[in-house]
Amino acid sequence: MPGVRDISAEDFIKAYSSHLKRSGKLEIPTWVDIVKTGSQKELAPYDPDWFYVRAAAVARHVYLRKSVGVGALAKLHGTQNRRGTRPGHHRDSATGVQRTVLQSLEKIGVLEAGQDGGRKISQDGQRDLDRIATAVLEAQRAEEEEEDEEEDEDEEDEAEEDDE
Repeated sequence: MPGVRDISAEDFIKAYSSHLKRSGKLEIPTWVDIVKTGSQKELAPYDPDWFYVRAAAVARHVYLRKSVGVGALAKLHGTQNRRGTRPGHHRDSATGVQRTVLQSLEKIGVLEAGQDGGRKISQDGQRDLDRIATAVLEAQRAEEEEEDEEEDEDEEDEAEEDDE
C-alpha cells in the first residue's frame, strides 16, 4: 500500500492541508492573521491558510521520523536572517507557533506525546495520512492515464490525416 514516502512533499502537504481545512477539526488560534512566524521575518504570512499548511508539513515531518520536538521543528522551519551588508545567518522560527501546531494536531488525534519527549504519530494519524497519500497517488495516476489517452488520440488523428 502506498504511503506518505511514495509521493512528493508538495503534493502531500497541499492535499493534507486542504483536508484539514475541509474537516474543520483543527483548532486555529485567534492570532494567526497577525503573528510573524519568526524573529527574522518582517510581516505575517500572506497566505490566509498558512496555519493549515504548516500543520500538514509538521504532520508529514513527524510521520517520517520517530519523534520530533518543538526545537527541531523551529530549526526546520527557520530561515536566513538578512543583516544588511553583513553576512546572513540562520534563525530558527518562532517556537510558539510550532508548539501551537503540535498541540492542535495532538487535540485532533494525529499526534501523541512520545516517551522520551517530543511528539510522535498516533495510529489514527498514520492511517489518516496514509489514506490521504493513497488518494493523491491515485489521482496522479488517473491524470497520467488521461494524458496518455489524449496523446494516443492525437497520434491516431495525425496518422489519419497523413493517410488522406
